[in-house]
Amino acid sequence: MIRRRTLLAASAASLAAPAVVRAQAMKLSFYYPIAVGGPIPAIFDGYCKEFQAKTGVEVAPVYAGNYGETLTKAVTAIKGGNGPHLAVLLAAEMHSLQDLDILASLPDVGLDAEGEKWMAGFYPAFLANSRADGKLWSVPFQRSTSVMYYNKSAFAEAGLDPEKFPRTWAELQAAAVKLTRKDAAGRVTRWGVKMAADTGNAQWTFGGLANQVMHQLMNEAGTETYFNHPKAIEALAFWRGLASAGAAPEGVSNWGQLSPDFLEGNAAIIQHTTGNLTNLKTNAKFPFGIAGLPGKDGPRTVVGGGNIYFFKNANAAERKAALAFARFLAEPERAANWSMRTGYIATRPEAYETKVLKDYIAGFPAADVARGFLPVAVGELSTFENQKVYAALTNNVQACLNGAKTPAQAMADTQAEADRILKPYKKA
Repeated sequence: MIRRRTLLAASAASLAAPAVVRAQAMKLSFYYPIAVGGPIPAIFDGYCKEFQAKTGVEVAPVYAGNYGETLTKAVTAIKGGNGPHLAVLLAAEMHSLQDLDILASLPDVGLDAEGEKWMAGFYPAFLANSRADGKLWSVPFQRSTSVMYYNKSAFAEAGLDPEKFPRTWAELQAAAVKLTRKDAAGRVTRWGVKMAADTGNAQWTFGGLANQVMHQLMNEAGTETYFNHPKAIEALAFWRGLASAGAAPEGVSNWGQLSPDFLEGNAAIIQHTTGNLTNLKTNAKFPFGIAGLPGKDGPRTVVGGGNIYFFKNANAAERKAALAFARFLAEPERAANWSMRTGYIATRPEAYETKVLKDYIAGFPAADVARGFLPVAVGELSTFENQKVYAALTNNVQACLNGAKTPAQAMADTQAEADRILKPYKKA
């Protein structure tokens, strides 16, 4: 739990005119992407109560399901005239949200020159999906990178060094082949590696693979994609090749099954989010490691997770209070607390200077591994009509992994569909 005296010691500058905010006695509706129940809602409820005690502003979280469900519910509510004042949505949804004309930019919310300096204090990788048209549109919060979790006992059993995770594609494939285990009848009882290709996750896995061969999938404006580039084809070919080599299962692996497979010993390596770290730490019955994604020639990764967005339906006072709440969540002690209790990366360096997080990392070094890969991370695939582009990519990636299309054909078909979807957004 966060101690009250810790909160009261936070910088007064972190809240914009708290006396004015308190005078409003307002209530903010806040959509948050998680189903009701479990530890994270309880954590977040606590933060909201602390903020109300400090400012008089009530923040009412609505736990609206996964990211896609939260996006749909937020947009529907806003169009119906009863929408949230702010929400955590995927950082990669920035262009699509802009197109809906429901967002308030940070300057519109009230970000001043001092606030600009504050925004510059976030890790640069977490701002990669925050800027467009010369403006900032969201505040990093629930952020992660894609990482590899690996079973150290399985590594030792396979004759691999449990303290040395593969750093290149060739090393990963070779290790995953050794880690794959079969029973006397030739049935696989443990796969070497699993990566998610289901709807909602295939684009994140593929975005990481593209960066691992140093290829960017879109332009900053979100109006063009580069799926039919030789490097994009190479990334998909590597993914498909893991199954061909016997290192991974044929077909599509689902995100929701990766953690159970890992914990039950059915997968020696999984690619997942840093936000899964606390869950695995709590439930794993074997020693495990965390590592950056290997690349073609060396580790590179992709950031993920959600940012805080602000909406036009809020009035000036509500926007000011919403920004104050975002700044409250980013205070060093609270960001450190959030990281320790969830596994998400604290979004600002000063959180890692707090004694509590330093002590935690000293006892659990894995908690600081992912942060070291931020310098080689890129933002997520983000375009206008984002969900339609994601669907095109996912369908073709799955067709390739199922053996119905070659990597080259899958990427050509994805590019053709993306060109059709994005044509209205390209300048003449």
